[in-house]
Amino acid sequence: MTTPDAAGWPPPAVREASARRLGASAAEMTTAALARIADEHPWFAELDAEHRSWITLVARSGIDGFLEWFASAGRTQAPASVFAAAPRALARRITLNQTVDLVRTTIDTVEDRIASLPEEEQSTLRIGILRYSREIAFAAAQVYARAAEVRGAWDARLEALVVDAVIRGEADESVVSRASTLGWASPPGISVVIGTAPSDPGRAVEAIRQIAARHSLDLLAAPQGDRLVLVLGGTLESDAQVLARVGDVVGQFGDGQVVVGPIVSDLSEAARSARAALSGMRAAKAWPEAPRPVAAEDLLPERALAGDGHARRRLANDLYRPVVQAGRDLVDTLAAFFDSGGSIEATARAQFVHPNTVRYRLRRIHELTGYSPVDPRGGYALRLALTLGRLLD
Repeated sequence: MTTPDAAGWPPPAVREASARRLGASAAEMTTAALARIADEHPWFAELDAEHRSWITLVARSGIDGFLEWFASAGRTQAPASVFAAAPRALARRITLNQTVDLVRTTIDTVEDRIASLPEEEQSTLRIGILRYSREIAFAAAQVYARAAEVRGAWDARLEALVVDAVIRGEADESVVSRASTLGWASPPGISVVIGTAPSDPGRAVEAIRQIAARHSLDLLAAPQGDRLVLVLGGTLESDAQVLARVGDVVGQFGDGQVVVGPIVSDLSEAARSARAALSGMRAAKAWPEAPRPVAAEDLLPERALAGDGHARRRLANDLYRPVVQAGRDLVDTLAAFFDSGGSIEATARAQFVHPNTVRYRLRRIHELTGYSPVDPRGGYALRLALTLGRLLD
């Protein structure tokens, strides 16, 4: 009868003899383990020959590793080295659940073999395999945790590159392809959102990602200096819809305005939305009472005054020109309305028309441009559009 040491291990001679006797059937145990894996786990049959050979290496390394580990009372052959038998690519092809299946089935096979040994050896070997399986479990968790960290760091860098390409206007087909590896599904509507970065951008991005997922939105996000840039994608049909979605995450940004770019239909066109959002960020301080978030289109007057040529052309082409094309009377009435300080009666007298005619023309301007001359904000945009349109004409 042998006496175990303080750690519960039998004397070295006994351990080595048991390991040697069990090791005589190591090849047989490997074959049996692989046969059980193939029978019990359908995913094994879906692997190609190369990946199946890697699993054979891992199974044999696990069995041999246990024998050496047991013989040395756990002082050599770290269980983590079992996974070094296969390339790192195995962790990308075999999931953690499948690795658990592999380890459990291999351990079960070894335990079955232990049951055929002399009874006086079974107890210590069973205790040994239980300890070893625990160490293997921790080792597997570490392998997949490291792989997840590496993949997460790589994804973050790739995502930052894609967002940077969008901001720089370089989002070509190669950038779209990179975005697809991050789960970007080429949604029909895309909007770029820019705001001040919070103190912990990483945590903010994760929170925004969860909210975007609840709304079935695709998301690319990355901090850029003191800015946090989001590229939102989904079934986006109006600026109001995007503003509502961004309103759910606006608290994740730092202090300052959050500007929502116009909706575009493709990632390669997202530079236009980003350009408008960036211009809005630069001009937002000129409208401190603006809602948060604010659409870049609502900042057209401030953007035009800040030197944004696209905003100036938008005001002239989308606000001034439709009014001109609808009839000279509308332009003259609009100018007279501004010159009279916004008085309908004074405008009617200056135009020699009835006040109701003035009201009709002002409503017509609202229908054509989306901006109402009687609204302070709309009047501001239309007055600037009137000036810019005349200059460009």
